[in-house]
Amino acid sequence: MIIKRLWLTDFRNHLATDVALNEKVTLVVGLNGHGKTNLIEGLYLLSGSRSFRGAKVDALVAAGRSSAYLRAEVEQAGRTSLVEVELAAQGRSKAQVNKQKIKRFRDLGDTVRIVVFSPDDLNIIKGSPAVRRSLLDETIAIGSAEFRAARTDFDQILRQRNNLLKQARGRNSEDLGSNLLVWDKQLIEVANVVGQHRSDFVASIQPVVSDFYQRLAGINVEVSLQLETDWQDEGLAAALSRVRDDEIRRGMTLVGPHRDDLTILLGSLHSRFHASQGEQRSLALALRLATYVFVEEATGDQPIVLLDDVFSELDETRARRLVECLPDSQIILTSATGTVPDGIDPVQTLEIVEGRIHGN
Repeated sequence: MIIKRLWLTDFRNHLATDVALNEKVTLVVGLNGHGKTNLIEGLYLLSGSRSFRGAKVDALVAAGRSSAYLRAEVEQAGRTSLVEVELAAQGRSKAQVNKQKIKRFRDLGDTVRIVVFSPDDLNIIKGSPAVRRSLLDETIAIGSAEFRAARTDFDQILRQRNNLLKQARGRNSEDLGSNLLVWDKQLIEVANVVGQHRSDFVASIQPVVSDFYQRLAGINVEVSLQLETDWQDEGLAAALSRVRDDEIRRGMTLVGPHRDDLTILLGSLHSRFHASQGEQRSLALALRLATYVFVEEATGDQPIVLLDDVFSELDETRARRLVECLPDSQIILTSATGTVPDGIDPVQTLEIVEGRIHGN
């Protein structure tokens, strides 16, 4: 898979960007704040994922504009598709492929598959459980329409169930009990799908993460991944029954996939608390590389790789080892200095100055 051409209109500081991209390696250079990461972010959003910078939609639209527009010409297995996204500062955003509307943004992952590496990936190890859940879900969603549907349904059902609990104002009643039973049945059904996909995913990538970590760090240390849940062992029905009184008192759903976490052990130690920053960075890179392998195996297609100023955070040895681990796919990387490690050979260089592209 390759993105042949990209258009960004009123997207952050890219008011009218139109650029053809090389199918191999493209280097994007420019001073900080001029729009390098914005370009990478725009590409990533075309895959149907949320901003890897955690930005809300209204922050993506240029000041004074009502919408931003992202378009890309994508080549996949000899076929060319036009992907278009309208990001509305207020109201509902829209997406379409070949002029056909997409019901769920996540379904764009069937046409545009991307793995992004960012300095903020350190938060995968150091950050909140929500960061790690997002890594799991966004990766699984690329290869599974069943998971995408279940994950979307779960969010909607959870929202309705939480509203019901909140409206109860801490008071139990017969009506509340009967209504909760209706939502519980729906929640359990989709939660089981989400939970099974997550469990299978974690089991499948663990040896891959461990192998990549050893290659990046240059040491023979085992990496273990554990999906931490508060409901799967006993089943969600029993777990919901166990916490029912607390849920009514607090007005929220207290158990389920929305509270899962991924524990990452380096040797026998929890990496969040006991690994050095260098070890944590290598673990984050290993996880990203493993997601690439998973997506490639699940879809039979090579995702596009985006590297947002990643090498500036690495010492020379780790940078060289990362280059050795990178796949032979379309790669777009940014650099404030324009320097890249040995082994990275850009075919195309683009310079960004105040949201405008100069280059070949």
